[in-house]
Amino acid sequence: MATVDFFTPIVDDPAAWGAIAVANALSDIYAMGATPLFGLNLVGWPRDRLPFDMLGELLRGATEVAQRAGCLILGGHSIDAVEPTFGMAVIGEVHPDHMLTNAGACAGDRLVLTKPLGTGILATALKRDALLETGIAEAVRSMTVLNDGASRAALRVGVSAATDVTGFGLVGHLTSMLEASKVAAEIAFDALPILAHARNLASRGVVPGGTERNLEAAEKVEWGADLGTADRYLCVDAQTSGGLLLAVPAENEAALLAALREEHTPAAAVIGRVIAGNPGQIRVTRQLG
Repeated sequence: MATVDFFTPIVDDPAAWGAIAVANALSDIYAMGATPLFGLNLVGWPRDRLPFDMLGELLRGATEVAQRAGCLILGGHSIDAVEPTFGMAVIGEVHPDHMLTNAGACAGDRLVLTKPLGTGILATALKRDALLETGIAEAVRSMTVLNDGASRAALRVGVSAATDVTGFGLVGHLTSMLEASKVAAEIAFDALPILAHARNLASRGVVPGGTERNLEAAEKVEWGADLGTADRYLCVDAQTSGGLLLAVPAENEAALLAALREEHTPAAAVIGRVIAGNPGQIRVTRQLG
């Protein structure tokens, strides 16, 4: 299987940006239960405005994460660009009998999330000088954690469906899973793992354009009356290198949570359940009834 992802800087530290970009590019591989084999760097660099030493730091951070994943970097391609861009094309492999897909969720399954939400909001706050670099440290740690451990836990225990949570936010990626599986879901907002500062920033309107578009597109969501705009932004926040969202049979829930803890995933939160209903429909309330 093959995947590709790249983006402009979301943090000031070039090495951290490179590390996040590679973890993000590898996420689709892990979401399908696959193992990365090799990657190709994709670089756009404004050579007349930014020093090549900075590019070297970016590639150093990228290489460290790729090595941690056992993913060889075999080369790549670079161009002169107006603004810096970096990412990776990745090739991975998986046995067809062991592949994870987003199409098998069943009514009664529990929904489990393996990383906290809010990276899009925090990265936007940093760009707008509404947050110090130290305020995004927890988010950087989360974004540089590979989803390999979550993938191993899912394969070991047995899950019904899986997807990674990235640019379309939790609600967007859950909607795709539900539509593919022809089921609906209920989400408990108070069960969502959320990064520090994210809700406060969202309440002040510090959100990326992608998050605003995600909320506009959330047409199949029934929001609880006590969930304000800031709460809704968190549910749709455009994530970079987010966690895996797993649908697991109720009888395997405890085993999955234990396996995720053994893998030291940033979160192991039961956030809702799959129900019968209009495919793709989501009801978000404070707590499940």
